[in-house]
Amino acid sequence: MNTDQEQALQLATEAGHILLENGAEISRVEETMERIAAAYGVEDESFFVLSNGIIATGQHYARAEFIPIRGTQLSRVVEVNQLSRDVSRGGMPLDAVAARLQSIRSAQGKPWWESILGIALGVSSFSILFGGSLVDAAATFACGLLLGAFMTFVGPHLSRIFGNVLGGLVGGLLCILAVTLGFGDHLPNMIIGTIIALVPGVPFTNGMRDLANEDYIAGTTRLTDAFLAFLCIALGVALAFIAEGTLSGGIMQLGAPVVDGVTSHWAIQLAAAFVGTVGFSVLFGAPRRYYVECGLTGLAGWGVFLLAMPNTVGAAFLGALAVASVSAVLSVVRRCPTTVFLICGIIPLVPGGGIFWTAYYLVSNQLRLAATAGFMALKVTIAIAGGIIVVGAIVPRLLKRKYQS
Repeated sequence: MNTDQEQALQLATEAGHILLENGAEISRVEETMERIAAAYGVEDESFFVLSNGIIATGQHYARAEFIPIRGTQLSRVVEVNQLSRDVSRGGMPLDAVAARLQSIRSAQGKPWWESILGIALGVSSFSILFGGSLVDAAATFACGLLLGAFMTFVGPHLSRIFGNVLGGLVGGLLCILAVTLGFGDHLPNMIIGTIIALVPGVPFTNGMRDLANEDYIAGTTRLTDAFLAFLCIALGVALAFIAEGTLSGGIMQLGAPVVDGVTSHWAIQLAAAFVGTVGFSVLFGAPRRYYVECGLTGLAGWGVFLLAMPNTVGAAFLGALAVASVSAVLSVVRRCPTTVFLICGIIPLVPGGGIFWTAYYLVSNQLRLAATAGFMALKVTIAIAGGIIVVGAIVPRLLKRKYQS
């Protein structure tokens, strides 16, 4: 192996590193690394990618990297994907590739104010999706601004487990305080909308895509990570109710879930799904030029979900089918990784209500209802996984045949 080929392997590994730590699925990481290496004549390379590590080998070359889980910046996934396409066309010097990779890695994320505003818009819109009133949305927007500030300035300095627990606690306490002060009508709808900001959309979505690509180790690892995050968020919400109950002399009693008559109109629901998905596109660092497409993806999934109700599990499956299908089509039309649209568009379907009600019923000693809510959330999660896996196994192959013919 000559010096250029060794450098090509190093650059391929660097590209894979950037992709993996910013939300790309395993198959994309491996494909990109192989594409870059092949463009410079490396034929004996071998890449083995895990959910948090890369092993790259070649003749007289071996490198293993541990890649910690960090905040997602989908814009970097898009840029590395474009770089790999440019490399495949040929004629790009290795020094130019190295400079591009360095530029991508050092690029600044979203401004702090944009991230916080995106979180606030996302959670307030999702409080409407889960049955909240316009007043609830306004109160949740205010809570979202404060939770967004916590996630932006404090969250990066905490471990992921402690950060999720503390985030659930902060989000729950903010909503409880707002309702106590008379700002907000329905506490459950507000908390459910708020905690969606903490949902691990990247490991949840990519875990299911890895399973669809028959990468069972990475898929199982990522889904385990996502479920652990769900449990931590639920624990944080439970601690918020325990803290409130300690101060007031007992856990507050909540009635059955409420659906507001005004915001339940289909036009408001679809608008909220669009705005909420755009808000989370900001949170996940999607490029601004794809905000509209991300919003339309979330709108499509939620529209199908509403049409298929009241069968919640079936609606979640069909909604996930719609999100994954639209994402696959947009990835071809816009020449952008499917990950960008799928991760953002699937968020409205995530069972945030199940997380909330399971936590509340547990702390209020309503164990039978807690088991029912938890089991329903699990069924919805499995349905979403099924929808993504079905599309992941079928649609890309159909599109590839169409554009090759």
